[in-house]
Amino acid sequence: MPIEASFPNLGIDFPALPRIAFELFGFSVYLYGLLIMLGVVAGLVYAWYEAKRTGQNPELYFDFVLYAMPLGFLGTRLYYVAFSWESYKNNLLAIFNFREGGLAVYGGIIACVLTAVVYTRVKRVPFGLLADTAAPALLLGQVIGRWGNFFNREAFGSYTDSLLALRYLESTVAYIPGVVREKAFTIDGFSYIQVHPTFLYESCWNLALFILLNIYKGRKKFDGEIFLLYLLGYGLGRVWIESLRTDQLLLAGTGIAVSQLLSAGLIVFAGTGIFVKRRQQKFMR
Repeated sequence: MPIEASFPNLGIDFPALPRIAFELFGFSVYLYGLLIMLGVVAGLVYAWYEAKRTGQNPELYFDFVLYAMPLGFLGTRLYYVAFSWESYKNNLLAIFNFREGGLAVYGGIIACVLTAVVYTRVKRVPFGLLADTAAPALLLGQVIGRWGNFFNREAFGSYTDSLLALRYLESTVAYIPGVVREKAFTIDGFSYIQVHPTFLYESCWNLALFILLNIYKGRKKFDGEIFLLYLLGYGLGRVWIESLRTDQLLLAGTGIAVSQLLSAGLIVFAGTGIFVKRRQQKFMR
């Protein structure tokens, strides 16, 4: 029997790599969705304890998640559809076919930030403090949720034979870009592709950023700084990771990756925000 997935240069094999975690009342619960939910729960637990540590009301974060979850999910879908319009313009019902995939994390982040802006104004709580608590929580969710791409066999890069190279049985992968397929090879009569596991790169990058933000949070200079550092650090990681991916969403009529452009914008925005706020504090002393 063929091995469905492996990290050959690490000697790690997955003879079977299921997409479905279990059946519930006749419905299939996919590992992709389950891992996203686990990420949400982990992030919420983190936010709860961080809110208690900083003297905030932890209930605020439970209430916030009730709004942020559905709106964030909607944002991931709308962002993907907006930059893949050619695939949906002649079949609008396909927009609502979530089971076929098509989510973009940046859409969720944008939706959650906008939700936080409105939420903090309605609740009359400081946006900066809530954002500083929520940003590492979001990162923790991303660390876990990105592994859904592994089980879905998506969000990978071009061919590589590096230490972390990921090998998939070709017949189990739904979408294979031409530049990846042309590098396919055969082992024992079965065709395989071998790629950069960009989901793993991002998960590890986010974990490192999560740790660094938690080390630094006790030294922050102003409310909102942790949030801006999240945008800066996440943007830096995505600029690099997007350069490796082969399934990028592109601006219409160009070869420019939307997420790479947005990441660069976040770096400039966050860097400028930190610089300005720190100068303001310096002159106020």
